Amino acid sequence: MFVMIKYTPSTQFSLLDFKHPFGVELDLNNRWVKLADSLPWDELVCIYAKSLSKNFGRKGIDARLAIAALIIKHKLVLSDEAVIESLQENVYQQYFAGFKSFQMNKAFDSSLFVALRKRMGKQEFDKMNLAIIRKVEAKTSLKRKKKNDDEPALPPKNQPKKGKLKIDATVCDQMIDYPTDLKLLNKSREESERLIDLLFFQMKGKIKPRTYRREARKSYLSIAQKKQKKKSVIRKSIGKQLRYLKRNIKHINTLLDEINSNNFPLDLNDQKIFWVIQEVYCQQNEMYQNKKHVVADRIVNIHQPYVRPILRGKDKHKVEFGAKINVSIRDGFSRIDRLDWNNFNESTDLTNQVENYKNCYGYYPEVVLADNIYGTRANRKYLKEMGIRFCGKALGRPKKIKETAYQRRKRKKELGERNHIEGKFAQGKNTYGLTKNRARRQDTSESWVSCIFFVMNLVKFSRFIFFIKKREYSVLNFIRTKMNGINLHRNISNKNFAYSGY
Repeated sequence: MFVMIKYTPSTQFSLLDFKHPFGVELDLNNRWVKLADSLPWDELVCIYAKSLSKNFGRKGIDARLAIAALIIKHKLVLSDEAVIESLQENVYQQYFAGFKSFQMNKAFDSSLFVALRKRMGKQEFDKMNLAIIRKVEAKTSLKRKKKNDDEPALPPKNQPKKGKLKIDATVCDQMIDYPTDLKLLNKSREESERLIDLLFFQMKGKIKPRTYRREARKSYLSIAQKKQKKKSVIRKSIGKQLRYLKRNIKHINTLLDEINSNNFPLDLNDQKIFWVIQEVYCQQNEMYQNKKHVVADRIVNIHQPYVRPILRGKDKHKVEFGAKINVSIRDGFSRIDRLDWNNFNESTDLTNQVENYKNCYGYYPEVVLADNIYGTRANRKYLKEMGIRFCGKALGRPKKIKETAYQRRKRKKELGERNHIEGKFAQGKNTYGLTKNRARRQDTSESWVSCIFFVMNLVKFSRFIFFIKKREYSVLNFIRTKMNGINLHRNISNKNFAYSGY
């Protein structure tokens, strides 16, 4: 059941109806105008409306404005405050957002972006991507065929197969300080001192426990400010910070026991911080005692404990901190098949990605283009049973029968086509800020990544619609030219026939 929301359908106004105080006419070929005219706003708003609550919550803003603000943010790689300023200054962006006239006031407060990211999660953006893909399928006349219940369904191996599925995985880096054991312990110690001050303020007439914060900070800075640090010196400093942190955690537990109150003295955020610093102490103490640098579910940030270090063997970035995503792409339109904050083996998702392709397009792919990591024996067996070809290096010893020149050229071409997904990752990271995730929560961070892929698909979709319209216009002009030529030829023939005396 849909929630009553504010929304102005795109069919009720055009750029000519948009009122502005300027004396010039607005450009119909502006990029925001083209994008606004090509998007399926009604379908996007319906998906957005399902995420709203009917019974509680404050009055919402216009649905088109909310979606347009997120698009502008990630298309231009702007901060939340900069998006509001850009909307306030740009006429075309206001038209894109669904305004009926130019407004000098702010569209909404920038803090509302947090609520939008909470509301528009990964599932909602996946639905929007699916709506865009199906629009493309409808335009290219590749619609799904409805199966009749009376007709027997063909086995998956004999079903028709179309298209090429390209899959790969990457990491979307989180905007956090590069974590070190010493830096993480120092931050945990500072947070524990803040909690001690907060609890002591609630205790009247009690003696404040000693925290040695000056000595602890001085000890940390003496090592952190050195350019060249020996491992033995770092280990000694880590041991000191562990002892300071252990003492502070003990003081916090004592203060919590002594406070006589019906309510818990710490709010939810401080409770979370207290739990995190205790977990950090346990992990760091385990690594310190065992003289190792590996621990399960390692925390690398106090305020974002869900972030994990991910090792992928890259030359430039041996360790990455962020969400790992497994992406599939077809005809330039990409979908996130899996998003996880822990490191996972992407080859285990090939079966699900092929089935997602089937659910999206209505048929299985003809060929799968992927790295050699996806070419496991289990995956190759599954693809062979489904009648799908895998483009990759064969397992085992080289075959005695050599490939023909045509087969080599075809395989080389398909391997080159797999680079399209690498280009999509580069586009997201270099142009749309995929490696600059500034969200502070796990759900909002996932929404941030999903929205970037949604915006990239929208840009691709707008270009696709523009190409379709241009092609239709060219065909119409060609037909008109031919018809004018035929009519001209007929008129000339009639005149010659009249002059001949017949």
